[in-house]
Amino acid sequence: YELVMVPFAMKTLYEPKHPEVERINPKRQVPVLVHRSGGGPDLELFDSTQIFEYLEDLAPDPALWPRDTAARARARQLELLSDEVYFPHIIRLMGLQGTPGDPAAVAAREGAAAFYGRIEGLLADGRPWLAGPDYSYADIAFFMAGIFGDRMGAPMPAEAAHLIAWRTRMTQRPAVRQVAGAMGRWLLGEGRPLPAFMQTMV
Repeated sequence: YELVMVPFAMKTLYEPKHPEVERINPKRQVPVLVHRSGGGPDLELFDSTQIFEYLEDLAPDPALWPRDTAARARARQLELLSDEVYFPHIIRLMGLQGTPGDPAAVAAREGAAAFYGRIEGLLADGRPWLAGPDYSYADIAFFMAGIFGDRMGAPMPAEAAHLIAWRTRMTQRPAVRQVAGAMGRWLLGEGRPLPAFMQTMV
């Protein structure tokens, strides 16, 4: 595969937008996937969930959604919650780094904290992964969103023992270390602070 990174800076965010992102995604957001087939038209997808689904169909082994129908539905819902309930709080914090006392920033941190409490309760039954005994896209989505949460001033609380143990299991997975480690090295190269839990991955 060819990985194309898009420019990002706190002052200008993703401006100017990458022309292929603008062309493919009407929301003008990453990620975007272009899959070139031999001879046929390119398949162009946007939205991380849609890309997850396509990659699972394309390469179903090892499975990253549970095989059981109900378990798969729960995993998909958890992935959606990470994207649509948790991450909007973190997005709000991105423009409020200099004013942490702003009521909008306080509300965003409270929203993130409530979500951490919800996931902590979910993991309290002893399950190793968010959707149960099997690692899934639900874990990937929340872990990656959590990196931004920590960086934007809404870290996971140290007293959430089950949540912290889950995050530690995530950082020990080779694929996670490869991807998050690359992100961490880029952050360090830009002179940006790195969450403490990512230190071992760089």
